[in-house]
Amino acid sequence: MKIIFAQGNPGLKYETTRHNIGALLLGLYAKERQATWKDQAKFQALIAEVPTATEKTLLVFPQTYYNDTGICARRLIDFYKIDPQQDLLVLHDDLALPFGTLRTRAKGSDAGNNGIKSLNSHLGEAYHRLRIGIQTERPAGLRDVDYVLGRFRDEELATIKKTLAPTVFTIIDDFIAGSMALTSQTSER
Repeated sequence: MKIIFAQGNPGLKYETTRHNIGALLLGLYAKERQATWKDQAKFQALIAEVPTATEKTLLVFPQTYYNDTGICARRLIDFYKIDPQQDLLVLHDDLALPFGTLRTRAKGSDAGNNGIKSLNSHLGEAYHRLRIGIQTERPAGLRDVDYVLGRFRDEELATIKKTLAPTVFTIIDDFIAGSMALTSQTSER
């Protein structure tokens, strides 16, 4: 079994914020694969199952809010008895990467990301990540928290849907198939 886990905050208020790029892209992936989201209260998550040729795959959008996603992840891993080092891929925003940059890693520190800090405290640092760059020019003095909770501009949303999404879908499919490369890519904008 594979779990594709998206960082983000629940609710319409956060839907198109920079912090929710992982959830936004996972939602697009679910739509592309015709997967239906179901509220799973025992995991504090929305979960969709994607049929694949190889094994059962769950798409997971935690409803715990970004900074507490480790709670949801731990419940899923304990229930399904999976190895996070082999079977978990986390999609999350990365403020240190330019908008459109994608990096895959097999493990690592939280680098100041509170959602990753929560995951690391519940799971350890050994699980796959797809880091999605969100950094663009911003007004001087704008705090990081205000920036990540700010909404994408229309042209950024168009880039996410037309350019980033196909590349992210390929990375997810490669992870499910066991062939995800650990690399850094910049999508054409």
